[in-house]
Amino acid sequence: MDKIVIKGGQALHGEVQASGAKNAALPILASALLADGTSTYRNVPDLADVTTMLKVLRTMGCDAERDAEKTDVCQVGVNGHITPEAPYELVKTMRASVLVLGPLVARFGRARVSMPGGCAIGARPIDQHLKGLKALGADIHLTEGYVEATAKQLKGGTVNFDVITVTGTENVMMAAVLARGRTVMENCAREPEVEELARVLNKMGARIEGAGTSIITIEGVDALKPVEHAILPDRIEAGTLLVAAAISGGDVLVKHVVPEHMDALVEKLREAGCTLTAENGGLRCKAPDRLTSVNITTTEHPGFPTDMQAQLMALMSVSQGTSVISENIFENRFMHVPELHRLGADITIQGHTAVVKGVKGLSGAPVMATDLRASASLILAGLRAEGRTDVSRVYHLDRGYERLERKLSELGADIRREKA
Repeated sequence: MDKIVIKGGQALHGEVQASGAKNAALPILASALLADGTSTYRNVPDLADVTTMLKVLRTMGCDAERDAEKTDVCQVGVNGHITPEAPYELVKTMRASVLVLGPLVARFGRARVSMPGGCAIGARPIDQHLKGLKALGADIHLTEGYVEATAKQLKGGTVNFDVITVTGTENVMMAAVLARGRTVMENCAREPEVEELARVLNKMGARIEGAGTSIITIEGVDALKPVEHAILPDRIEAGTLLVAAAISGGDVLVKHVVPEHMDALVEKLREAGCTLTAENGGLRCKAPDRLTSVNITTTEHPGFPTDMQAQLMALMSVSQGTSVISENIFENRFMHVPELHRLGADITIQGHTAVVKGVKGLSGAPVMATDLRASASLILAGLRAEGRTDVSRVYHLDRGYERLERKLSELGADIRREKA
């Protein structure tokens, strides 16, 4: 098992490029099941979660591989017999595996998918996925930890999500593109990754309108064709790199970003005193002499993303003043707080709210990552801490960040990966 070792105190400077978006790549890879032939995807991040999704597809009988030479290219071939089942051994490690459910039942008439696992940041049930599929005519049974869905032919219908769900919106959207007739989806997630999936499906021949808004309408088609597509940049990785510049007192240009996807984060960084400018297809963050505390409330897009909450908490721990951080998406997403305490942060949890009193400095210590974004927050804190910080259990980090320690090192951080 690996760990990340950081010696803090180095201000980051230079340019770095954000990788493709994990949360766009996973549903897009699953969407390949909707068409016969081989789909080719570029700008696919080299992450543990992507590797898991490729394994899931191979288990079903797809030819799903990453190009040996062009490592950001993946191909998924759907030719011949498909076994419409996603086994527990794979799904338990990554809840996004459930995204094969909609494509399988729409295309092959049945699916057997294990209940999902993944990061322990909250319950994250899939009841809204199942509600949507039932509205399209699927027969759903839960047996021995598996979801079994069958339908001779899905039919268009109205789906009104009780709560906003990104993967639920994506799963039902993928099912509806092959349903007979018109589907109206209401209270949909509006994330850029949902728009990206719709963009890919439309390139495959689907008829989707309204993605990126709360109401999506879909006219079902008889068949789709394979596609070639480049995945959009990862706004969460880009945001993490911008915070790295801010917390280290540096000046970094993060290239290959879509600035309008990051408005909520950019606003908070500016409030904290950072200078943010768009240039050369990227965003530059220049840290102030002294950071100012800001309040943060996580909400669905276009609000402040829950996936940046832990990173901003690390930044607020060394800002001047007191920050109130409210987490409204997941009920168990403050597990990084005890580890930040070990580095000297002053944070008090009150239900779904964390009160962060900025301190002048942090001190290096051994810490343990508890989930994907928590691992990023600990690395960011380690960049600022005096002395050595060892971050263990970084397999969480590898699920969502492509060689983060290498990118930070190229910006001047004293950081390396070691065997624990």
